[in-house]
Amino acid sequence: MTTPARPRTGVFLYPWDVDGDPAAPELLAGLGVQQVTLAAAYHSTRALSPRHPERRVVTAEHAAVLYPPDPERWAGRRLAPYPAGDWAPGDSWARAAEDLDGTGLAVHSWVVLAHNSRLGAEHPDTSVVNAHGDRYPWAPCIAHPEVRALLVDLAAEAAVRPGAAGTELESCGWYGYAHLHAHDKTGGVPLDDRAQLLLSLCFCPHCRRGYADGGADPDALAAAVRAALAPVWAGTGPAGELGDLAAPVLAWRAGTARSFQEAAVAAVRAAAPPGFRILLHADPDPYRCGADAGTDPGHVLGLADGVVARPGRLAAFAAHRPPGSTVAANLSIVTGMGGAPGRLAGDARRALADGATELRLYHAGLASGADLAAVRAALAEPARTLPETSRTALP
Repeated sequence: MTTPARPRTGVFLYPWDVDGDPAAPELLAGLGVQQVTLAAAYHSTRALSPRHPERRVVTAEHAAVLYPPDPERWAGRRLAPYPAGDWAPGDSWARAAEDLDGTGLAVHSWVVLAHNSRLGAEHPDTSVVNAHGDRYPWAPCIAHPEVRALLVDLAAEAAVRPGAAGTELESCGWYGYAHLHAHDKTGGVPLDDRAQLLLSLCFCPHCRRGYADGGADPDALAAAVRAALAPVWAGTGPAGELGDLAAPVLAWRAGTARSFQEAAVAAVRAAAPPGFRILLHADPDPYRCGADAGTDPGHVLGLADGVVARPGRLAAFAAHRPPGSTVAANLSIVTGMGGAPGRLAGDARRALADGATELRLYHAGLASGADLAAVRAALAEPARTLPETSRTALP
């Protein structure tokens, strides 16, 4: 009788969770996972590091690469990645990957692309601009040619680090209104998905030109967006529709995101060795902005080696999954951030039943000792308690 194969499971991690902590590699190897997805390019954050022997709170002041960027690649360019400060000095990524070498865990890079507040603060012309004229410095506009060139080259450089067997590209598409900003004060007016989308539509010069090329007058479109949002601000009802203007908006945004994703994946493939796995954090709604960028499931699964998606979004990708492609379920395991590690076994069963072939657990470095104990127990359950899944080779 053949024993069902366990789904390949990985944990997200920051380099500072391992770098300088001699106990971290053994702890991670003992969780029952097969992969670590290690941040190589990441946005600003304040992170608790509950087990590190030397530090407890890490403040990453701005979006940065967690390795030394190649000076030749970026020489003379107005837009370039920012090196990390003292929260990840030198080649922190390489030190963490080296520390994990010998554990049996495959190390993949984790690359955040269109999310960079410092870039928008220093170069305001790079940011998404909403229909009211407000700039979002955290959201680089992927229609801006210089932004696009920066992010495509960043994808290749940050993904293909020495020791990486693959990569996961986050924010590989549009970013927009939604953002957990410092001391966020945006909860006074509830915003549903449509309102957030309308607030995320970009009206920078490049996007205005794109709308016009698609047959939509950008001034009329901006006015329509403001009118659609008026009931939300007045508290009289939900956001309205864009009517005939919706089609050219979707065509421009979906086409722009699609070509950006194609360029980013192509750049990584050109830089990577054979067998290097490329996954995108993705959502099947083409309008979706943020870490899980909107995609066409059939297209993205033909382009990359797979996707990482959240529960509730898995079936749409599973329906288009070609043989050998990956649909990884992104499951939260940090109780203090809304996760439920005690329900991990059940959540994994549901994700696999919805078509997931692998699991990703967010986030081993942020999780408490009790959270990790629950993960260890869940992953130690007999394989027969989980639906059978095809085994994925570990590069």
